[in-house]
Amino acid sequence: MGDKGGNNHSAVTDFILVGIRVRPELQSLLFLLFLIIYGMVLLGNLSMIGIIVTDPRLNAPMYFFLGNLSVIDLSYSTVIVPKAMVNILSHKKTISFAGCVAQLFLYALFMVTEAFVLAAMAYDRFVAICNPLLYSVRMSRSVCIQLVAGSYLCGWVSSILQISVTFSMSFCASRVIDHFYCDSNPIEKISCSNIFMNKMVSFSLAVLIILPTIVVIVVSYMYIVSTVVKIRSSEGRKKAFSTCSSHLGVVSLLYGTVSFVYLTPPNNPELRKVASVCYILFT
Repeated sequence: MGDKGGNNHSAVTDFILVGIRVRPELQSLLFLLFLIIYGMVLLGNLSMIGIIVTDPRLNAPMYFFLGNLSVIDLSYSTVIVPKAMVNILSHKKTISFAGCVAQLFLYALFMVTEAFVLAAMAYDRFVAICNPLLYSVRMSRSVCIQLVAGSYLCGWVSSILQISVTFSMSFCASRVIDHFYCDSNPIEKISCSNIFMNKMVSFSLAVLIILPTIVVIVVSYMYIVSTVVKIRSSEGRKKAFSTCSSHLGVVSLLYGTVSFVYLTPPNNPELRKVASVCYILFT
């Protein structure tokens, strides 16, 4: 049985990505939608990075984190969207085995890194609003670099673990992945291996990633709100909240859609694909 699994595993050279199921006459419209949104992603993030790098006034920790967030968003969108666009217009809709491994690794790397960078940004806003006199000490350049480097390290480790368990499975049932990119859940569905260990690793990684980042974000904003409501002037309260609103919007969209995709029963795969588009392109 072990030899059979190994032979089946080694025989897989590519996968077929089903993509988002739409009527044939709507394929061109779907491609155009992806093209427009991806163009906006490129323009917005590259402009943000360029402004932050070239403007010496934007050397505060908040903009350092924002620049890194733009790099991350741009990266995981680029890992997925161009290939998805090619497949929309292609009849084959294939991705090589190595390409699928690389796509899942980079996607997981940047998604996990983003979660920790968003937590670091929440902590940055907490220190800036609740302890402004200590801000320059607690959020020094070296501390910011360490927080971002630690975020990438967490993303790297979790990605290695994820692809190790995902692609150690045997694929003897099918090569058809019901998604528009390589993700662990749809890949597990086409495996003929026992996926109990995969589920345990995925669950453990989710707990280790989501729980601490959510705790940092929620606790930070609890302190921020309690501090801001004590500000007497309405202008002061508005200014304090305005620095947090966009961050809260990204956090809500990211965690809301990711939770829907990975924590709800797979009753409607097409709705899950739409939710995936939200956190890949719209954040």
